[in-house]
Amino acid sequence: MEPLFYVMAIMGCADGNVQCTEARVVPVRYQSMAQCRAALPAQLARNTDIDYPMLGAACRTAGAQVARNDAKPPKL
Repeated sequence: MEPLFYVMAIMGCADGNVQCTEARVVPVRYQSMAQCRAALPAQLARNTDIDYPMLGAACRTAGAQVARNDAKPPKL
């Protein structure tokens, strides 16, 4: 199973930072959300070639994620 990591999506937005759509995903994997967020300004500066009036970015999880089910089975 692949470990959990974080990626950054570069978003292209209309004027006023609304109607954003994902333009690309940065090909860097971050070990924590804090590392990803710290890299936001530099990655935005590197991705100015996207044809939108406004740019944004969002960090999100990627990789394998396991759901936990702590619910106890019903008594019969």
